[in-house]
Amino acid sequence: MTDKNRPTCEFLFVYGTLRRNGNNDLRQLLTSYADFIDDACYQGKLYLIDYYPGVVASDNPLDRVKGEVYYLHKPNFVLSQLDVYEECSSDFVQPTEYIREIKSVQLANGKTILAWLYTYNFGTENLKPIVSGDFLKIKNTTHLQMHKLNITGLDANKLLHQ
Repeated sequence: MTDKNRPTCEFLFVYGTLRRNGNNDLRQLLTSYADFIDDACYQGKLYLIDYYPGVVASDNPLDRVKGEVYYLHKPNFVLSQLDVYEECSSDFVQPTEYIREIKSVQLANGKTILAWLYTYNFGTENLKPIVSGDFLKIKNTTHLQMHKLNITGLDANKLLHQ
């Protein structure tokens, strides 16, 4: 679907490396072209894909993914850049790992709004769930650190369940 045919929305929900403490070079794009609105939650399940997370929708209201909502000043420009970063623009082979969709998210103040969200587009059966729903709780634990923890006999999966 081309951007011309997409519904319009000026809000973006981010839940992983693009959050304020996500330590990602693309954060500058949000700093320049978006305003932080509030912390928010999405009804979904969060998984560790690699060094980054992916979210899928859930029917269970107890499944909550923590993130942030931004107001986009130039939505078409910002989203086209993010589509390339998330490798889901029309330039990438289909099906892509992520799909950009408009979803309902709940702000910290309780208000519900519609926002763009990048959802994971592949199966999750072999992925580690992030039970807390908060990627930033585990973001400082790299795969190398997890590997070292496994070598020393500690259970790295406990980190994913914080």
